[in-house]
Amino acid sequence: MDFWKSRLTDIEACLSGVAKGKVRLLAKSAGGRDIHVVEYGDKEDFGRKANYGSACGAGNPEHYARKTKDSKPVLLLVGGIHGGELEGIAAMTNLIRIIETGTDYRGRRHDYLYENAHRFRLLLVPCMNPDGRARLPIDSLIDVPYDEFVYYMQGSWKDGTLCKWPDCKAVHPIKKASGFLGSYFNDDGVNIMHDNFFAPMARETSALLELADQEAVDFSINLHGGADTPIHFVQIFYLPKYIMQKQQAFNHRLGQAYAKLGLPFSEVDQVVDDQGKYPVKSINLSSAIHHACGGMSMTFESNMGIDGPGTKLSPDDILDSHIALFEQMFRFYLEDENARE
Repeated sequence: MDFWKSRLTDIEACLSGVAKGKVRLLAKSAGGRDIHVVEYGDKEDFGRKANYGSACGAGNPEHYARKTKDSKPVLLLVGGIHGGELEGIAAMTNLIRIIETGTDYRGRRHDYLYENAHRFRLLLVPCMNPDGRARLPIDSLIDVPYDEFVYYMQGSWKDGTLCKWPDCKAVHPIKKASGFLGSYFNDDGVNIMHDNFFAPMARETSALLELADQEAVDFSINLHGGADTPIHFVQIFYLPKYIMQKQQAFNHRLGQAYAKLGLPFSEVDQVVDDQGKYPVKSINLSSAIHHACGGMSMTFESNMGIDGPGTKLSPDDILDSHIALFEQMFRFYLEDENARE
């Protein structure tokens, strides 16, 4: 799988070939590793006078960012929040390759992405958690047995038992309680997806929220792996209903695109309330990004091709599903007037 560029060294090689955009250091990880963001398109001045929350308190988000029909949409894509979820990392390196050359690492052309990338301000973070990625000793989870997958992702407890989902979130930071620290976590044992967003424990979290805030991001997608489930977006809570409705529209649009491609997709309703199994719902990283910038903020769960009891996609299908996601993200803003309102 020469196109499956998911190593930290693969990311470095990919970024060394960036000519149309700008590569800058976003942050250092807990373990001292570089986290880069690739920027395409110039940053615009939106006349900021207040942060997003304060502007909403004043009754007008334009105090935060005044955007016109001529403003380029600001799109943020983040891979490797859980460092062992390699699908998003491989997809991001291929997307950068497409924007630079028109072809992915398989040599396949993607003209729509290549020809329309200049119509956006793109912020691409190939791997937000290089600590977790460095801890994973393999380059692909394709065909990996389920229990081995759990070990690599969430790790083990001190007694050697597997640290399974969702109990891996019951201790946070988890470092002192773990036997093997899974690739979910940075070197301090923080799961960035479930940091304390009001007083972040991780410098990675602070840097990403600051990026969303300073850039006034219109649409962000955090790229995750959903084991052997069909591809889907997870529900995000504590968002305004109009944002949930826009995210539901995109959810439906992607489902239609996948149906044409023959890819499995579970259309999970994105318009949600606080009713359900638990009395309270999690404010996670996707929730926090919205409240930093006011934009759409979704969590994409890729199939991972593991050897489990559920759905199993090939590496090509996994990459194709991400490329279709990126294309529909572009089309959503270029073709749908409601997306820009």
